[in-house]
Amino acid sequence: MSPAELTRYLHDKIPLTRAMELRVRSTERSEFVVTAPLEANHNHLGTAFGGSLSALATVAGYAFIWNQLGDATAHVVIRDSAMNFRKPVRGELRAVCVAPPAEAIEAFGREFAQAGKARLKLAVRIGDSAEFSGTYVALR
Repeated sequence: MSPAELTRYLHDKIPLTRAMELRVRSTERSEFVVTAPLEANHNHLGTAFGGSLSALATVAGYAFIWNQLGDATAHVVIRDSAMNFRKPVRGELRAVCVAPPAEAIEAFGREFAQAGKARLKLAVRIGDSAEFSGTYVALR
């Protein structure tokens, strides 16, 4: 799926992404990038709102998995997550989903195909400002 198609899908299925003005910039496995403008996601100090950073990171992982599966019938949910905020974001919010090793993705795909359920842990970085880790579950 192209970045523009995936952006439209997210805006249709997850209305918050539309309000955040979220955009998928790259769907490459090695460089999966989701962005949002600061103007739509700032706090009272003019820096990125922590909730927007958390949402952006969560959606980046969700979109990565959904795109990797390539199965429109898949339901992807977050099982658990943690977010560490290191310093304020003062410009565009840019989340990069760190691709796990190819073997982990292949095992995830096989388990989903065979059992209709699989889980995968992902890391997302927002520059040097924030780090996210989450376990996602795909269900048929």
